[in-house]
Amino acid sequence: MNNIPLFVPCRRALLTATAALAMAPLAAHGQSGAPWPNRPLRVIVPFAPGGPADGLARMLGEQVLGPMLGQPVVVENRAGAGGVIGTAAAAQANDGHTLLFGSISMTIVPHLQAQPVGYDVLKDFTPLAQIASTPFLLVVPAASPFRDVAGLVAAAKAKPRNLATANSGYGTLSHMTAELFNRQAGVALEPVVYRGEGVLMPDLLGNAVGLGFLTLSTVLPHLRAGTLRALAVADAARLPELPEVPTLAEAGFPGIEVDGWQAMFAPRGTPPAAIERLSTILAKAMADPAVRARITTFGAVPASRPNANFVAMVPQEFRRWGALVKERNIRVE
Repeated sequence: MNNIPLFVPCRRALLTATAALAMAPLAAHGQSGAPWPNRPLRVIVPFAPGGPADGLARMLGEQVLGPMLGQPVVVENRAGAGGVIGTAAAAQANDGHTLLFGSISMTIVPHLQAQPVGYDVLKDFTPLAQIASTPFLLVVPAASPFRDVAGLVAAAKAKPRNLATANSGYGTLSHMTAELFNRQAGVALEPVVYRGEGVLMPDLLGNAVGLGFLTLSTVLPHLRAGTLRALAVADAARLPELPEVPTLAEAGFPGIEVDGWQAMFAPRGTPPAAIERLSTILAKAMADPAVRARITTFGAVPASRPNANFVAMVPQEFRRWGALVKERNIRVE
């Protein structure tokens, strides 16, 4: 997901909305009885500065949480090891004033590591709210002979491991979606690992690799330019941006629905009243059209899933990816 320039016209409406919500703050206290928060909050982003996750976290911190809580919100980037370093740092903070801007990778990466990652996603974090989703599509170069998923699968079965699929990194959702496709379609696509979608794109456009499961924000300009072709959406529903592109289930291959979610989490040790207050604030923010418009400027889709559903989904995701890693015998590289 690329970092798209900010949508400036939404800024005034966003600040007005957040200021109005801040007029009626909820009382929250820590275990000591002192008002919460009583000092600046820290939001750890387990990815490098400048990316979409960083931009989303800073927008929420500076324009939503800060004004509503009456304290500065400092975003701290702790990148490395597929998000493990920053996520582990948040899990170990235990200061009641640290949050994590996490993603689906925190439910995948622990299953790929030979050593403990330093956190338990189900025990060390409380989901506060899903913020955004990143749709994935099955795309092929414009020069590809494949016009639909059925044709691609037939060719892959005729010559196993002859078709190469580009992914944006080992253990990424791009990689794991291809593994789901291999299982559900009964094929053996040969994975080709790159360090990010931007790096793989020249090879895909040049037909050096046959296909890829990639994010909407990355492939949409190429689809509109006619240099890539979308065969299917790896989602439960068609995308408004590409209503003509079927889902994989509609193409005859169900069970490959993925959601590249990003969400705010509270580490263990955060006061219960603080968790309730943060959840309420974020729920109101996610219902605000100005906030949702702002999220789209980062190439993401604003989340529409109720928080109770997201809380239930996190352990399901953790079990789902753990089972796939074990079944497909995916090893750390």
